[in-house]
Amino acid sequence: MPVNLPMPKHADLLAVSGIKLGIASAGIKKENHPDLVLMALAEGTITSAVYTQNTFCAAPVTIAKQHQKEAKPRYLLINSGNANAGTGKAGLEASKSCCKAVAEIANVDANVVLPFSTGVIGQQLPVDKIKHAVPDAFQNLTADNWFNAAHTIMTTDTVAKAVSKQVEIDGHTITVTGMAKGSGMIRPDMATMLAYIATDAAVEQTVLDKILARAVAQSFNRITVDGDTSTNDSCILMATGKAQNSMMVEFESNAAQALYQVVAEIMQQLAHAIIRDGEGATKFVEIKVKQGRDAEECRQVAYTIAHSPLVKTALFASDPNWGRILAAVGRAGIDALDLTKTAIYLDDVCIVEQGEPAQSYSEEKGQKVMDREEITITVELGRGQAEDVVWTCDFSYDYVKINAEYRT
Repeated sequence: MPVNLPMPKHADLLAVSGIKLGIASAGIKKENHPDLVLMALAEGTITSAVYTQNTFCAAPVTIAKQHQKEAKPRYLLINSGNANAGTGKAGLEASKSCCKAVAEIANVDANVVLPFSTGVIGQQLPVDKIKHAVPDAFQNLTADNWFNAAHTIMTTDTVAKAVSKQVEIDGHTITVTGMAKGSGMIRPDMATMLAYIATDAAVEQTVLDKILARAVAQSFNRITVDGDTSTNDSCILMATGKAQNSMMVEFESNAAQALYQVVAEIMQQLAHAIIRDGEGATKFVEIKVKQGRDAEECRQVAYTIAHSPLVKTALFASDPNWGRILAAVGRAGIDALDLTKTAIYLDDVCIVEQGEPAQSYSEEKGQKVMDREEITITVELGRGQAEDVVWTCDFSYDYVKINAEYRT
């Protein structure tokens, strides 16, 4: 079960003027199971995207990047059940063929279609099944299909992930709605498994790019379930301009900053949802590292803790074996770390101070924190003013079971 993560409600997900979504079943894994999403973007919509840094990036990532450079996207085609990664030239041709199938019905060029896939790596994409289902996706294109779309892109997710917010900017109501999928193979180097955020705001391209880059840095790029960066990570931010607000041309303007705050909030909620629904997760863990020389070394310490199987299994067992956290800090590779200035906390319980066991600590206090479903681990390095945060979860028996049986 996800950790304190409610199911999104259909009524809470707001339509974004200029965006329509269609759902279909291609039978990629199961017959009569929705596994294909088509997003139609009104003419004039601008997009910004970030993609996986995995060298073995999936075929759809390669094609999406290429198409986005060539033309303004008008359609996004997303399939679940098959990642089309590690599939070589055949995979590239498969993605192109799917784009052509959409283009032929929409009477547009194929390079205005961006393909996305998620699922099993190393298996050829069932192109004929997808092409056969594309007309069905066109048939039910509607503006209020976010709820169904969020469910359709799920793989090992147990809960759909989608959020909407509105904000008043210069007298106009601006809507932002986003959805994401991800549960395992989560350690992004750019975004997350798949995420799509749309707004009806009028935004200049460079401003949209900055909004996405900064929002991603504070959300999807601060989460990890298992330290595995996917081959398919993609995050797309779309702005249709249908709200008819004055065009945002400066990122530093009040209007652009207001939009950025809403987009960042949505992305952080979606990122947290991925961790709360991490494969087999029973705990949501925030790792704060403070007093570093720079943010990079703070993240280095935080990720070392977050990726430690010993720390993660202790969290699952609710075992206040804080020595595992201390060991992770010590092996994080921080140059000339002065242990006498280092402190470690479980929530507000100090476990290490000045590099030694805290005199105020007791096993009872540590156990009380570890029994909680949501825990904050704080590390103070005592060497500067920088700080950063990472969100992760525990490792349970179910994580092993889910991934051992992934293809069965």
